[in-house]
Parts: sequence; C-alpha cells; structure tokens
Amino acid sequence: MTKAGAESRRAAVAAMTSVTDRRQLLGFALERAAKALDPPGRARAGRLATGALRWAARSDRMLGPFLQRMPEGRVMNLLRLALYEMFVELASAHAVVDQSVSLAPRGKTGLVNAVLRNVLRRGQDWDSLPLPDLPKWLRRRLVEAWGRDAVLAMEAEFAAGAKLDLTLRDSGDEGTWAQRLGAVLRPDGGLRLAEARQVSTLPGYADGAWWVQDAAAAVAARVLDARPGESVLDLCCAPGGKTMQLAASGAAVTALDVSSERMARVEENLARTGLAATCVVADALSWTSPGMFDAVLVDAPCTGTGTLRRHPDLVFVRDGSGIAELAGLQAGLIDRALLSLRPGGRLVFCTCSLLPEEGEEQVVAALSRHPDLAIGTPDGDWIDKLWRTPGGMLRIRPDHWRERGGIDGFFVARLEKRQ
Repeated sequence: MTKAGAESRRAAVAAMTSVTDRRQLLGFALERAAKALDPPGRARAGRLATGALRWAARSDRMLGPFLQRMPEGRVMNLLRLALYEMFVELASAHAVVDQSVSLAPRGKTGLVNAVLRNVLRRGQDWDSLPLPDLPKWLRRRLVEAWGRDAVLAMEAEFAAGAKLDLTLRDSGDEGTWAQRLGAVLRPDGGLRLAEARQVSTLPGYADGAWWVQDAAAAVAARVLDARPGESVLDLCCAPGGKTMQLAASGAAVTALDVSSERMARVEENLARTGLAATCVVADALSWTSPGMFDAVLVDAPCTGTGTLRRHPDLVFVRDGSGIAELAGLQAGLIDRALLSLRPGGRLVFCTCSLLPEEGEEQVVAALSRHPDLAIGTPDGDWIDKLWRTPGGMLRIRPDHWRERGGIDGFFVARLEKRQ
C-alpha cells in the first residue's frame, strides 16, 4: 500500500476510536483526524471508517476467538478496519496485514500480526456470520413500532449502506445528467449512483448543477411545494440541501440555524450552486421573525435513527437517552414556527427518525395544541404508496425501497394553518 493509503488508514482508525471511545460523531472526528490529507485521502479515510464501523459487530464476532481480552480502542479498531478491507473491500490480505502491523502502537505489533493471521488461517467464513443488528434499546423500540419482520429488513438495508443520491438544481435536465453521471433517474426526479465516488470530481459539481442529498431528505421540501415569489422559512437548515431545493423553486428563502459553523456550510453550498437565501444564525426558539411567512419547513433535531445506512457511528454514539428532551425541543420548534406562519400558510415538519415519538406522535400532539391546524395530505405520483400513513402523513422506512437500493428513514407531515 502507498504512503498516502497508509495515512488514510491511520486517519480512519483515529476517527473510529473517537467514535467508539469518546462517542464523537464520525463527521466531526474525521475533520480532525483527516485534516492534513488531500481531498482523495480524506474521502478514502471517510469510506474506510464508515465501512469498518458498519461491519464492526460482524468483525467482533470473527475476532472474538482469537482475543483473550478486548484490546484498547485504537488496536481493536485497527483490527476491525483490517477485516473490513479484507472481507468487504476484498483487498489483498497480505498487504492489509503488513500495513496493519506497521500502524499498530508500540508493543502491539505482535498481537495485531498474530490475530490477523489466525483469522485468515482459522477464522469463520465471513459471509456465514449474522448481519450486524441494532442496539438493544433501538431494536426494542422499532420492533414495537413496526414489527420484527420490518426491523429485520431494515437491518439488512443498514448493513448494505447507502447509494449516492443527488438533487438537481434545474428541473428538466434529469435525463441529460443521468446519462452524464451514469446514474439512475429516481421516481421523484432525483438521481442515484450505484457506486460511491469522490463527489468533488464528478461532472457538474464545480458548476453547482446538483448537490448530494438522500432521496428521503429531499421529500420534505417537495411536500412543502414552495412557489416562485413566496416567502419561505427553513428552520434548522444546515447543511442546506432543503434550503437549496426551496431557493431553486424561486421562493424568497430565509434559512436559520443555531450554529455559525454549520451555517458557513450552507453559505458555501448556496455559493457553489448560484442560489440565494437570507442566512440567519440564531436560536429558533428565541428568534423574532421580521414578518409572516407563506410556508415554513421545520427539519427538527432528532435521534437520526433513520440514517444508519450512512451514519453507522450512531450505533456507538446514541444510547437511547435524551429522547424525551429531543421530543420537547421538536414540539417547541413547531410551536415557535407557527408564530411566523401566516393564516392559510403551510408548515412541513420532518425528522430523520424511525421513532414514532419523533414523528406521528409529535403531529398528533401539535394538532391538539393548535385547533387552527389541519393535516394536508401530500399529493403527487412520485410519492410511494408504502410511505403513506392512514392519517395523511408520510413514514419512510429504509426497507421501502429495497429493490432500488434502500432509502433513509424519514417522517414528513404537512400541516395547514386555517384562515
């Protein structure tokens, strides 16, 4: 392996250890661990860390017979990464073992060498081992909500990982861009690439013709159906995918987020795509709106349990605590957003969560608090019938697009404020 490849692996292990030992989100951990790498190196470090964390449970099963005790975090993650490379990426076993030994901490090279060579000589067949299952706290809740068979199907999608989804800036160019990028046109007009690629090198990236956005994440803005000239508020807007969708519609968009760092990403994305929005850094719960809006989108902070296909680090970071606090924050954001919504306007509430208390239950509670609200059932032949709930909301599960390569879990509801 090249020196650059070794540095990407070193960064991947460091980022993984920040996740497993310090419960940092992988995105933040990679910013520090891969800071010195060039863009291809950073991209590879991210792919390695994400893949190794996704398959960590299966790796641990294979490693178990050859470990008398669990080694320190960075050694365990180095072993997990090695197994991922050998058995998922199908890299040369000899090269992976040699590189792993060279990256091992002082005093641990013999352990790493012996364990990996024993795995290759006497380990179980990788494909015969069970798929990684969800943490007990989450699995219990999801089985209660959706049933055991649905959860098994979701776990298979989590293990498979996510395809690369793109949202186009300009409608009408879908066929052209699908051909240029070698992508498949989704039913909702977005594009899907079957294989991961370095995004910044793809045609159209530098010109801002599209942005990366999971198919499920793109649903909320489409359901809001912003129109040219309308005033639209996007609360909790970072990293800006929905903001760009709304701006591309011709609406006058105000994008608000509490984080200045995250808002900087929104501004960078707007600049790259040539789209415009008024960006405000403020706490949505205390911000005073300068006027009333025709439509409001609330993409509320949540557990993120629907995004495990892309964020397997959440298995290590989340433990089921804080759900009640998040639910309270979500309710507060809905109430605050309604103060900025004109009579006759519409509000879309969404979360990337699979938990009913962060979705359906929030809407039921909001309707009871606000008698002037009603559910507006989204229409459009692009909406999969499996997403629709009896109450007129949309519940998207990762197993709903199994034949297309999966989709993130998401909840979306459109509420209308009576005149």
